[in-house]
Amino acid sequence: MSEASKVYKRKLKGVVVSDKGDKTIVVRVERRFKHPMYSKYVNQAKKYHAHDEANKAKEGDVVTIIESRPHSKLKKWELV
Repeated sequence: MSEASKVYKRKLKGVVVSDKGDKTIVVRVERRFKHPMYSKYVNQAKKYHAHDEANKAKEGDVVTIIESRPHSKLKKWELV
């Protein structure tokens, strides 16, 4: 496989907010950016459903997730 054909997978770092689902975790990822009009720094958060095969992540853990194939309707990320 050549270098050009390798697929880049996005990595995100966040906090686990729920581990209630079987093999599923919900990760809250925060990003910080400068507001285009007001030049003030703003925090924005988004939740991602991620696949956790071994059920090892617990609520409150800081984890890294990567893009993957769709595991279900909402799960398109997996735990590293």
